Amino acid sequence: MLFEPFSARSLQLANRMVMAPLTRSRATPQHTPNALMATYYGQRATAGLIITEGTSPSPNGLGYPRIPGLYNAEQVQAWKTTTTAVHAQGGKIFVQFMHCGRVGHVANLPPGAEVLGPGTAVCPGEMYTDTQGLQPHSPPRAMTNDDIADVIDEYVAAAKLAVDAGFDGVELHGANGYLIEQFLNPLVNQRTDGYGGSIENRNRLALEIARATVAAIGRDRVGIRLSPYGVFNGTGAFPEVEAQYLTLVHSLSALGLLYLHLVDHSSMGAPPVPADFKLKLRAGFDGLFILSGGFDHASAEQALLDKRGDLIAFGRPFLANPDLVARMRQDAPLNAPDEATFYVPGAKGYTDYPALAA
Repeated sequence: MLFEPFSARSLQLANRMVMAPLTRSRATPQHTPNALMATYYGQRATAGLIITEGTSPSPNGLGYPRIPGLYNAEQVQAWKTTTTAVHAQGGKIFVQFMHCGRVGHVANLPPGAEVLGPGTAVCPGEMYTDTQGLQPHSPPRAMTNDDIADVIDEYVAAAKLAVDAGFDGVELHGANGYLIEQFLNPLVNQRTDGYGGSIENRNRLALEIARATVAAIGRDRVGIRLSPYGVFNGTGAFPEVEAQYLTLVHSLSALGLLYLHLVDHSSMGAPPVPADFKLKLRAGFDGLFILSGGFDHASAEQALLDKRGDLIAFGRPFLANPDLVARMRQDAPLNAPDEATFYVPGAKGYTDYPALAA
């Protein structure tokens, strides 16, 4: 099943393999995509669907050094090189919108931008900067209701620019402790206004962004990534986690989103998402269900046969194997990823992984 063509709603894919979003920090210091990135994604265009690295919908959301943005005309033109490279080989590509929120440092932001969050609590841990090395995360400014309205508008504008840039759709990053999950998670969100304090209020920002994005570019062009039970960037499980995410997923389903992309990082040491809860989320969402987290050929096939998901996302295997689809078809050995080159500039450890033919 993994290698068979797949069609649902507007999506027509060559296979059921998804390249998961992977931050690679290869954009310019001004956060503009470049030709090297087009080569990287073009090499991996045999995936049924590519989801790009986290891409900020605004200057405030950049957070990290050298991650791409999609909020100005120069970035639109630069991204067209990537979408053209993928489409030339019959691939499909969605851009993942990642507003980092409080996960950032001012040294990584352009002039005039600022670190924002649901409150003033500083994200634990450190952030790499090109100019100052590792630094504690910058203190965020607590977002006002006007700031929240501005962020929703930024997502809408970026989604329209994504269509202009040739993307087949957008994924809203509601996982891994970035802005949307900062509002979802009560360990981070201590607000007492209409965006905090209850399940419905904590879900509100995610739903308002999703609703506005669907209205702007159509439901068949919008997916979302979620990570219940995730622990990244100061998040973690909480007593209402299952009730909250089931409520959220039912509401997202009512909006008609194309897919739900579920993160389970237990293969990397995070707590697992309980298997029965995954089934409840799948049953509660009337759209495509993408599973991710430590899959290989055999486990991916079994998940599809068991109807636990419609598509299977692979992260590090795609990072190190541009021809992962061909390798898995043949059960050929896989290149090992070089962690030392995950986030550094240049082609090494990015576009120089060998294909089988080499």
